[in-house]
Amino acid sequence: MAVIGRPEKSEAAPYYFTYIDRVADDDIVRVLSGQLEETLALFSQTSEDDSLYRPAEDKWSIRQTLSHLADAERVMAFRAFWFARGFESALPSFDQNVAARAADADPIPWAAHLEEFRRVRLSTVTLFENMSQDAWTRGGVASDNYFTVRSLAFLIAGHLKHHLDRLQRRDSVSHH
Repeated sequence: MAVIGRPEKSEAAPYYFTYIDRVADDDIVRVLSGQLEETLALFSQTSEDDSLYRPAEDKWSIRQTLSHLADAERVMAFRAFWFARGFESALPSFDQNVAARAADADPIPWAAHLEEFRRVRLSTVTLFENMSQDAWTRGGVASDNYFTVRSLAFLIAGHLKHHLDRLQRRDSVSHH
């Protein structure tokens, strides 16, 4: 029951459109589903040792990046759930650096990271597949910014695309 159309500029703070605008297709549920297959195919070619690659001492490893992607997706999907279900309380900020340190991703086997990402994305897709038409335009405040449910769905997809593009270019694995 996906909503048709892209988020309007009023549906999230301008900064977040650096991610949202990376999503070319308006069918966000199809995009999220397709990204799961693409991401797992890309990362299945990464060896256990290569997943520990870090482009610089102060940059995240590929494992840390995938862990960050799962964490950020959980947060954004929870925000979408919260607003879609009509809760009005503002939600706190998500400090990705605090989360990354606490996750301690490098000792966790690469296959476990892949499976975790797969399960998180399946949960996200299910959330949005079953979203009522009215829920897509509901919104609320998180990290002191207004978001609609629709903008969060696009943000999840665009955020993943941002990081995958960086990894595929073999650029530095950035924390943003």
